[in-house]
Formats: sequence, structure tokens, C-alpha cells
Amino acid sequence: MNHRIAPELIVRDPQQALQRLRHEWHGHAERWVFGYASLIWRPEFDAAEHRTALVHGWHRALRLRSRVNRGTPELPGLVFALLPGGACRGMVYRLRTEHAEAELERLWAREMPTGVYDARLLPCRTPQGTVAALAFTLSRRSEACLPRLPDEEVLHILRHARGRYGSTLEYLAETATALRQHGVRDREIERLMALTRRHGLA
Repeated sequence: MNHRIAPELIVRDPQQALQRLRHEWHGHAERWVFGYASLIWRPEFDAAEHRTALVHGWHRALRLRSRVNRGTPELPGLVFALLPGGACRGMVYRLRTEHAEAELERLWAREMPTGVYDARLLPCRTPQGTVAALAFTLSRRSEACLPRLPDEEVLHILRHARGRYGSTLEYLAETATALRQHGVRDREIERLMALTRRHGLA
């Protein structure tokens, strides 16, 4: 068996990625963060301001394998990722200037312990204008990025996958509720929630 790891599958060093972000962020007076799933309903930072936002060129997809937070190594769960293509509506949050560095450290520890994401600044269109916001995106070449799964496999995961923060089903439902509360419509999430109701999961 060939155990060679392709270069694009090697996980990036989280601290090096953080230093690159700090350098890129240096020219921006304000620090914004884009939330597309759990950052909307569990941001864990005190934002000075929040707005609805639209990002072009990326879309929300339930395709990131979760072996700890929403599943186990034996039965991985799923969480949302921001993948290339399409568009995504979510929320942007402006960090308080006096706490921005400490909040970034906390956010990094939460989202980037393994370096699975590609952290980048994306232009986010808001009702008050476009802002550059930190977004945690995922490469399709990542080992953790799954192909689009058949509904039967998704249902099995929704029924059984559970990790240290709860089940994949709870995560999906929390995201659906938060988006509705902010007036954001996601057709695929609505389809998945309808699927869970038809099979007695919700």
C-alpha cells in the first residue's frame, strides 16, 4: 500500500497560518469575521456589530468530516464547510478593537486546532457596504472534505453520529434555526430538515 501523502493533503501549520492572517489583516482598520454555521449561533466572542452578509464564490455544504466534535473516529459526523463555488449568505461580526487580538486567539483555538481550514479574508457584501472578513474555507482536496453523500448515508449519520459537542442532527437543526432567525434562506438546509422530518428525526 502506498502511504505517501500528496502535498495538497498535508495539514498546514495553524500558527504559521495565523501569522499570515495577521500580516494580511494589518492593513485593515476593522476586524470582521464571517459566520456561516455554528459561528452564527455560538460565536463565543463579544461582537461590536453584526450584519447579514453575502459572499460570492463560496457556498455552505455539509461535507466536512467530524471525528471529534460531532462524531467519533468509528462513526464520523458532518459539519458545514465553506467550499468553492456559488454564493453563501451568513453573518459578519466586527470584533471590538480593544479585544480583537485576544478574540482572534480564542477563535483560532476553536476553529484551527488541526489546521484543516484555509483561513482567508473574503469580501462580504452587507446592507451597509462591503467588508473584508475572516472566513474559514475548506479545500476540496482536503482529506476531511467528503463528496456529496447520498441521502441514505446522510440519514444514517444524522441518526447515529454524536461527538463531544453533541450530534450532527443537533448541529444541523441549530444552524437551520439560526439562519431562519436572521432571515437567511438556504435551500439545501431546508431540504435536509424536510428530510429529517419525513424520517421522524425532527
